[in-house]
Amino acid sequence: MTGDILQVKGLQVYYDTREGQVNAVNNVSFALEKDERFGLVGESGSGKTTMATALMRLIKAPGRIKGGQVLLDGKDLLKFSNEKMRQARSTEISMIPQGAMNSLNPVMRIRDQMIDTLRDHGVTSTKSEFRKRVDELLERVGLPAEVAGMYPHELSGGMKQRVAIATGICLNPKVIIADEPTSALDVVVQREVMTTLRLVQKELGASVIVIGHDMGLMAQFTERLGVMYAGKLVEVASVRDIFNKPLHPYTQLLTASLPSLESKQVFRGIPGRTPSLLNPPPGCGFHPRCPKAMEHCSRLVPALQKMATGQSVACHLYDETTDSTDSPGPSGNVELKIAGSSSAAPQH
Repeated sequence: MTGDILQVKGLQVYYDTREGQVNAVNNVSFALEKDERFGLVGESGSGKTTMATALMRLIKAPGRIKGGQVLLDGKDLLKFSNEKMRQARSTEISMIPQGAMNSLNPVMRIRDQMIDTLRDHGVTSTKSEFRKRVDELLERVGLPAEVAGMYPHELSGGMKQRVAIATGICLNPKVIIADEPTSALDVVVQREVMTTLRLVQKELGASVIVIGHDMGLMAQFTERLGVMYAGKLVEVASVRDIFNKPLHPYTQLLTASLPSLESKQVFRGIPGRTPSLLNPPPGCGFHPRCPKAMEHCSRLVPALQKMATGQSVACHLYDETTDSTDSPGPSGNVELKIAGSSSAAPQH
């Protein structure tokens, strides 16, 4: 990896509702390196999918991107005109949506849908050349050429997801965003889909952002993780550090809740509920559920700070130090070697 391909700085995405303003993504910053596989994890409602949609400039009313920068190769996507951004989708940055069936036109054959994407971005070819291009794309994701002549309802869930991957890579984007790419798929198909995504990423030399809540999948596919809670990043670290020495109490509880293949343990969930983003708690958003909360956690918002270990964490437990060696350890030690879920993906 050589340098950052994508830099997100102070991104804010709000939804205006009758009850008030919902801060779905609240001042989030992170960087994605070239050829990197980066994951965003967190419970439902933490802002992960809104983040993906904002990076693609696909936020619709009543949502709005209120501020921040999304720098792709140094160019701020938030300053692009609508037409320039439309052209940038698929060519510069591409998204594999959650639920491939919802992204495919049920009354069009797969070939026609993929050719439409190519034509929409100015690709001109003969009919036979387009057919050959589609066949090659399907082959890259492990599908036979005859799939091109089928309708979405004739394909299995895994096949539809591979078609979505093939469409997402048809113009060789620099960044691929995969939003819950294995949701509603069985264990074997999950592995096949993630293997396909990994091979495609390697062929293209692209960077990938995988969004989800499956910690086992993240452990085996990504290289670095960002943990989101209540619209904010609370920890960013390598996968190994996230699983072996998590710093934030929320991350510690996430990893401790994973089942172990090594020994029998009492299942432990995270107490309480995720907060409403319409009326979030003051101070640290996690403090009502945090077993290590202090008095000032309910008053002061912690900043995301870089530790001496290279991890970044937003927690008042680390306000007085830049060395996490004396910090509270994980509430349950989880070895990186265990998947911790029903899904599996190739090792890096």
